[in-house]
This record gives sequence, C-alpha cells and structure tokens, in this order.
Amino acid sequence: MTTVTDKKREQGIYKVTIVGSIVNLMLILLKFAAGFWGKSAAMFADAVHSLSDFLTDIIVIVFLQVSNKPKDKNHDYGHGKFETFATLLIGLALLLVGFGIAWHGISTIISVMRGMTLAGPDKLALIAAVISIMLKEAIYHYTVFYGQKLKSNSLIANAWHHRSDAFSSIATAIGIGGAIFLGDKWTILDPLAALLVSFFIVKVAYKLLKPCMDELMEGSLPDDVESEIIAIVESFERVSDIHNLHTRKLGNNYAIEFHIRMDGEITLTQAHDKISTIEQKLKERYGKETHVIIHSEPVK
Repeated sequence: MTTVTDKKREQGIYKVTIVGSIVNLMLILLKFAAGFWGKSAAMFADAVHSLSDFLTDIIVIVFLQVSNKPKDKNHDYGHGKFETFATLLIGLALLLVGFGIAWHGISTIISVMRGMTLAGPDKLALIAAVISIMLKEAIYHYTVFYGQKLKSNSLIANAWHHRSDAFSSIATAIGIGGAIFLGDKWTILDPLAALLVSFFIVKVAYKLLKPCMDELMEGSLPDDVESEIIAIVESFERVSDIHNLHTRKLGNNYAIEFHIRMDGEITLTQAHDKISTIEQKLKERYGKETHVIIHSEPVK
C-alpha cells in the first residue's frame, strides 16, 4: 500500500521533472531558432543535446509510475529497480551524447585542417548559448537538491544531464564567441571545446552507470554501510558473531540478510522478540521498506 510519504515523494519527483521539462522545451525552441537565424551549426548541435535532455525527463516520468508500485504477487521485492533502470537509460543517453559530440568535433577539426572554412555565426547564437548556460546550471542545482532530498537516483542522474547540457553550451559559447570576436580562423575553437566537454560528459555517464550496473548485478552495499549494520546488530545484548552478511539495493531501498548467534538457553519467544527488535532498529535507520532477514543460531 502506498503511504502518504511515498505519495509526497512521487509528487515531488514529478514536480521537479516537469519544471525541468518546461525549461528544456523552452531551450530546445530557442536553440533551434538561434541555430537557424544565427547561422550556427554548433547551436543546432546544442539544440539536439537539449532534446536528449527532454527525452530523459519523459523516461523519469514513465518509469517513476512503475517503480512506486507496491509489492505484488509477481514482485515480492517491489518495483524499485525500474527507477534504477531509468537511471541506467539516462546514463546510456549521456554516454551516447558524449561520444556523439566527440565524433562530430573530431570530424570537424579534421575538415578544418584539410582546408574547410567554417561559417561565422551571428551574435544571436552567442546570446542563446549564454542564456542556456545560466538556465541549465540553475535547473541542475534545483534538480540535484530535490534529488538528494527525495533520495531519487533518477532525479540526480537527470540533474547531471542538465549540467552536461550546460557544459555543451559553454563549449558552444566559446566556439561562437571565438568566431565572432577573433575572426573566421578561430572557428576551430568550437569543435575543440566540444571535444573537451565530451570527455567530461562521458566521465559523468560512467559515474552514473557504474552504481546502476552494480545494483542490477546484485552488488553489495558500500563497506561503510555494512560496517554500520554490523555495529547496530552487535550493540544488542546477548547477540554476537554476525556472519554471512549479504546486502544489496532494491531501487531506493536496502535488502539486508545475515546470521547471528544467540544464547541457546532462551525461549523461542525471547529469540523472536530479540530478532524483531533488531529488525525494527535497522528499519528505523535505513527506512521502513528495508528488506531484513535474520537467521539465528545458538552459541556453541
């Protein structure tokens, strides 16, 4: 059953994503217009990058619907990994955009070195690039703030996509500005800067994709989290030797399984109550949807 807190989280993610989508849509229209009227191929490329941002917003909205569904007969662990899958798609989109920008930059640089002259853009394209930088950086901070507050990996991933678009606009602004103020011979600054930015975009994509792959491959929780789990369990009296600890992520929730040793002289009821108390403590620390399985063994 979906709780009030879950509904608020879902509504918060929707609100942030919709705000980002509106900004993206405005920038797409602005950049395509500036690319056409400002005679800038770089601005057209930047518009395509913004279009990819807009598509990732749609991915977040669609997959959020599924990830927030409660457990059912066919999904005993819930649907949290659908949000992980959405983050994975965003990371892959970033990776493709990064490689695409690099490929375009290298091709253009080679063409210029072979004697091709790039057409000089108008100031309209430069103004559009500056506006894009400011808006995308602002929406990045807005999205990452609520992504951390709502503990949404897909929102944080989308925030980085906003920032990658700002990076792309910086490269575009440098190239366009160089062509306008330094002359036609400096139009090569555009593809050079775009090539540099592509490496940053690929790096961000890697940082997003790695934890997604770890989760989908059932990777363990970080060492510091596992150490904290052990400390919490061992803080209980007459509980010792926590072993066979297995941890993983289920979307935004944790799954924790382990064995402990307890006094073999206590009753089954006492052992059950102790285990229930430990489980409650872990859920208080890591969230009520934390999946906890504890197997008790008598002290030998």
